[in-house]
Amino acid sequence: SYYADMDVSVLDELPPGRTPVVTKLVSEARRPEVVARVRDACLAGRQAYWVCPLIEESEALQLKTAQETYEHLTTELPELKVGLVHGRLKADEKAAVMDAFIRNEIQLLVATTVIEVGVDVPNASLIVIEHAERFGLAQLHQLRGRVGRGAHDSACILLYAQPLGENARSRLKVIYENTDGFEIARLDLELRGPGEFIGSRQSGMPLLRFADLDDTALVERVRNVADELLRDWPENADAHLRRWLGGREELLKA
Repeated sequence: SYYADMDVSVLDELPPGRTPVVTKLVSEARRPEVVARVRDACLAGRQAYWVCPLIEESEALQLKTAQETYEHLTTELPELKVGLVHGRLKADEKAAVMDAFIRNEIQLLVATTVIEVGVDVPNASLIVIEHAERFGLAQLHQLRGRVGRGAHDSACILLYAQPLGENARSRLKVIYENTDGFEIARLDLELRGPGEFIGSRQSGMPLLRFADLDDTALVERVRNVADELLRDWPENADAHLRRWLGGREELLKA
């Protein structure tokens, strides 16, 4: 929609019946406080999610896994019914766990990102995202959207591990300060870069020779000039396009 003839509709209001979600950044060192908050919320009649980036332990990544977290929370919160759902479960097993959560037979659901979309449990008012620094902004925004779907005050707790790299710190700052999906997407574009418009890279800074993605105010004027160039001087336009593509014509034919 940046460079084509496309209109953008902006939705800047919450759907009816939804409540704003309070986002909190919490260091891993304060994990016991988070567990206590989950206990309080569930004993008050609400439900909670606890999201992990991995299913099982990885030799390459020293991260809390869904299986490990499920076992720990089951021990730490014996008064709660804790469930576990992830992508390796069979479809009927996942459906059974989710149905139990919807019926409030499970108070705390430990999960991977399989709950990112398509899950609507209005009674769930708290989500904890383990190793939030490992998730992308789109994932964090979608996961945060699992709560705040009812009339209860809701919160999203982003648990992060120190030390934080500069990129991770920037991402967490964006999700902490913004709830507008369009603004989060715009800032994500700034942080990651759009990649190549004609090419295979899906992120990184583009090889634009004259323009910049921040020059959106000029896009309409430039498009009008390009239309005139194509109409009045097609040969010059073709030569300029081939020079700009730099041998990438085959990608356009694919």
